[in-house]
Amino acid sequence: MKAIVQNRYGGAEALSCADVARPLVGDHEVVVQVVAAGVDRGAVHFMTGEPYLMRLGTGLRTPKVRVPGVSFAGRVEAVGSQVTRFAVGDEVYGAARGTYAEYVAAAERKVASKPADLSFEEAAVLPYAAFAALQAVRDHGRVQPGEQVLVVGASGAVGSIAVQVAKADGAEVTGVCGPRDQQLATAIGADHVIDYSRGDFTDGNQRFDVIIDVFGRTPIRRLRRALAPRGRLVITGGEGDRWIGGTQRQLGAMLLSPFVGQTLRAFVAKENAETLQAVNDLVTAGRLRPVLGRSYPLVEAADAVGALEAGAGSGRIVLTV
Repeated sequence: MKAIVQNRYGGAEALSCADVARPLVGDHEVVVQVVAAGVDRGAVHFMTGEPYLMRLGTGLRTPKVRVPGVSFAGRVEAVGSQVTRFAVGDEVYGAARGTYAEYVAAAERKVASKPADLSFEEAAVLPYAAFAALQAVRDHGRVQPGEQVLVVGASGAVGSIAVQVAKADGAEVTGVCGPRDQQLATAIGADHVIDYSRGDFTDGNQRFDVIIDVFGRTPIRRLRRALAPRGRLVITGGEGDRWIGGTQRQLGAMLLSPFVGQTLRAFVAKENAETLQAVNDLVTAGRLRPVLGRSYPLVEAADAVGALEAGAGSGRIVLTV
């Protein structure tokens, strides 16, 4: 089968197209003929092996998994002997390693039926973002109707889903993003939008019940100024140096939390079908939809990754197979 491969860590420059063996199906797996695959930050972190701390699990000198990609949508080609939820021909989406290929093997517990209301391209960009966003808003932020919620990074893959989920759960949502994405944040449902280049959302003039900070760099002490005295801060990922990324900020928040009135949390998203089913419910109810950007054919994966790294355009980038 055709696949995008990498034999070393790196970004777009490390990718090439090659013929590789089609994956075999495990007892608890499905093999999916990929129709579309999401191009997202999660995939790029695995490609580059940054922060370096993650290489303890992905391979110290070279990637253990040669085919990049973490999100997909497609049709079931084969099912394992212990699989009960899917049959050959079902349209599905989910998470797996090695999705930039014509076929991918995925654990049944990380796959869900594709919503009929979404195209394969729309479904393919959802899993990575949905796991982080839904779990941040519902499991860790515990957002309630009527609460004031601030989403820092509201126009990104995770932030745009978090805005829609918080709105669906009855919150009044303020989004923080750059000047280019103000209209996008409003279009996906944000009640208020703050341009971080023109104002300081941590000046303390407004306090929020919940802050969802998506892949940010803002120090905890500043975020706490914008948080209500009994508010909840949820850190979803983080950016930082090449060695440990934003880990120090996340650990600092959790260590401080027991000593202050506010709840400060960080978490690692769980890849599971239950979260995807919650996404399906929101999509069916008309409360959630991803914002698509440019589509690239599989053989142009390097160009797609390069566009993501350059921050080109709005909307999620997708590969079509």
